[in-house]
Amino acid sequence: MGVQLGKLIPKHEIKIEALNGKTVAIDASNMLYQFLSSIRQQDGTPLKDSNGNVTSHLVGLSSRIPKLMSQGLKICFVLDGKSPELKLKEREEREERKLIAEEKLKKAKELEDTELMYKYSMQTTRLDKEMIKETKELIEALGLPVIQAPSEAEAQASFMTTKDVYAIVSQDYDSLLFGAQKIVRNLTISQRKRLPNGSSVSIKPEIIYLEEALKTLELNQDQLIIAGILIGTDFNNKGVKGIGPKNAIKLVKTNKDYSKMFKSLNADFDWKEIYDVFKKMPVMKDYNLKWAGINEDKIRELLIEKHDFSKERVDKIFETLGRKTGQSGLDKWF
Repeated sequence: MGVQLGKLIPKHEIKIEALNGKTVAIDASNMLYQFLSSIRQQDGTPLKDSNGNVTSHLVGLSSRIPKLMSQGLKICFVLDGKSPELKLKEREEREERKLIAEEKLKKAKELEDTELMYKYSMQTTRLDKEMIKETKELIEALGLPVIQAPSEAEAQASFMTTKDVYAIVSQDYDSLLFGAQKIVRNLTISQRKRLPNGSSVSIKPEIIYLEEALKTLELNQDQLIIAGILIGTDFNNKGVKGIGPKNAIKLVKTNKDYSKMFKSLNADFDWKEIYDVFKKMPVMKDYNLKWAGINEDKIRELLIEKHDFSKERVDKIFETLGRKTGQSGLDKWF
């Protein structure tokens, strides 16, 4: 979900060429959920191989990442580690919502309503361990470094922007609460975004600067975290009832005793516990970013032999990495 600060945060459109030669860290799960939700057939069924294994995540990665690499981006991926206890509760609530969506999906199938089938199918998206394993295999075969975060990938990637990474690539604004210096959103070559109803809209890559955001909102980093908690984060999904972004920022500015403030608002959570998650999230500080050569054999083994990708589609990956080529028919998803 992520904290809903988007309308108040200044953003700047950029061209992908502006990222040439710059290192960007991608929150793997964030991108994979995008692919698993959007790369589907017209009735919402995810793409699968002949054995019934979902391949939507591999289709997305094998198309978007080589294209970004061909634009000169130095990409690294960050994988989630152990989730904080607070997020486990949120995951349980998400699972409940998925189960409800599955029931609605069954009814939509009975009615043969493809629009509703697509809508509810997207809401049942799950990312399993095998998908993550295959993602890591493909990324490493492309020669890209993979960092295993001790906890939240978003926190790890945000920390990396304070050292040797230019920006984190993510759609969520929570990265700002973790201290990400820069966030790049909508990073696609095709500049199209798939909507829940199956249609798509035009989007432009954009960059957000933490320093500018704090200056615009007239907040410091700690106040930004408190505002996020009021609105709702991945660790307290609903936030405080009736409090939107503008009210949250006003409350943060006009109150100094936050314990008293949350109590007066009848918050049903421990704000300090959530605050500490953002301030004290474990991160790996001695990581090593090292790029390697492309392992064509491994890529062919994973995509062609294991998951029935056509030779032509996989050859397209290598063509893209070797020289810029025309966009493929898959671009409608990216």
